[in-house]
Amino acid sequence: MARKKENSSSNTIVMRELTKGEEQVMQVLWKIGQGFANEIMAAFPEPKPAYNTVLTVIKILEKKGFVRHETFCRANRYSPLISKEEYSQRYLGSVVERYFNNSYLTLVSAFAKKENFSIEELEEMRKTIDEAIASERK
Repeated sequence: MARKKENSSSNTIVMRELTKGEEQVMQVLWKIGQGFANEIMAAFPEPKPAYNTVLTVIKILEKKGFVRHETFCRANRYSPLISKEEYSQRYLGSVVERYFNNSYLTLVSAFAKKENFSIEELEEMRKTIDEAIASERK
């Protein structure tokens, strides 16, 4: 699991955020599941980053606790230690805490006021909310 740090103001555990480069590597790892460096490089979209850059970022991700490796002969196979879903949920929680006074309602309200949603999108959101409410009532 990714290394976490305590947030002294609220006793909640906050996951370190990924930099843009780290997130790009994680997106590839999440997509392919696991891979050797050459497989990870092959999965990058064009223009591909430099091979050494990707290896450096992977080493940083290992130190941060996002990635692990298994060694086969002299080659390392890398895999994520945290799922994309878990990271996105924790990252969103961190954003809500820092910018929206720890209120998802404030986040959704701000988002709804700013964006121009189509009727179809709004109906889909309502459906998702109704399903979540029904699930909670069970």
